[in-house]
Amino acid sequence: MSCTKIDPALHQPRKPDWIRVRLPSNPVFFSTKALVSDLKLHTVCEEAQCPNRWECWSQGTATFMIAGDRCTRACGFCAVTTAKPFPLEADEPQRVAEAVRRMKLKHVVITAVARDDLKDGGAVHFAQTIEAIRAMDPSVTIEVLTPDFHAKDELLQLVVDAKPRIFNHNLETVERLTPLVRSRAKYRRSLEVLAKVKALEPSIVTKSGLMLGLGETPEELFAAMDDLRQSGVQVLTLGQYLRPSPQHLPVVEYIHPDVFQQHKETAYNKGFEHVASGPLVRSSYHAADYKPNELGKPASP
Repeated sequence: MSCTKIDPALHQPRKPDWIRVRLPSNPVFFSTKALVSDLKLHTVCEEAQCPNRWECWSQGTATFMIAGDRCTRACGFCAVTTAKPFPLEADEPQRVAEAVRRMKLKHVVITAVARDDLKDGGAVHFAQTIEAIRAMDPSVTIEVLTPDFHAKDELLQLVVDAKPRIFNHNLETVERLTPLVRSRAKYRRSLEVLAKVKALEPSIVTKSGLMLGLGETPEELFAAMDDLRQSGVQVLTLGQYLRPSPQHLPVVEYIHPDVFQQHKETAYNKGFEHVASGPLVRSSYHAADYKPNELGKPASP
């Protein structure tokens, strides 16, 4: 992945005191790790080097990444490997469902690498995984975090028809920075994906997230919030961008927790129904704290 357009001098190498990650000590962490390994599954917790994986795994939760661990895109912020993917594994949906059963999950998050090599972009695989989990336990709340599927109606329809409770597609950054942060994605296309899902099935809760500290201005962030609201998005996550390696985009600024709190209040005032905002917040961090059945009530901080 080339970062020739990035000025390395912009990077802030020293992390502030509020960016702290606890090391694992809970035995549940190790049992979760063993279960994931036993079922030969991938998690975004590991592949994307999520800073919360110690905490989440210690609580017996994980975000499952289907369709392999090789992505066809090379986003400037992401730690997931970019390479030619392997063929899909037909039994993976059942293995994910078995993991959900063993972990006794009530809220599961399913994400995937971008599979631009597949005609359907992996949409059928998403649907099959949703269906396998629901067949195992209809009471589980299923949240998906999908690539953009190039905003093709027929591919979005495949996922929507499987009826996940929450459909998440991340905007990731503000419009000006999108070509740099997500070179093969488009800001307006992501908004189109979210708006189309809401139009296809209004009962599905739509969700999106942005990383902060890449050089965006508050005004650009607020404009992105407005764009998401106009696309019908109900749930928003805001977190600090952390550089996975020296080959990735620099951290231009570490945003103070107080500023994250201010952004949270701004988002609620703009009409979002649930907002998670903080330095270590990620798309699926404490996802089970979101109560989809309560969404639609008047927004409040």
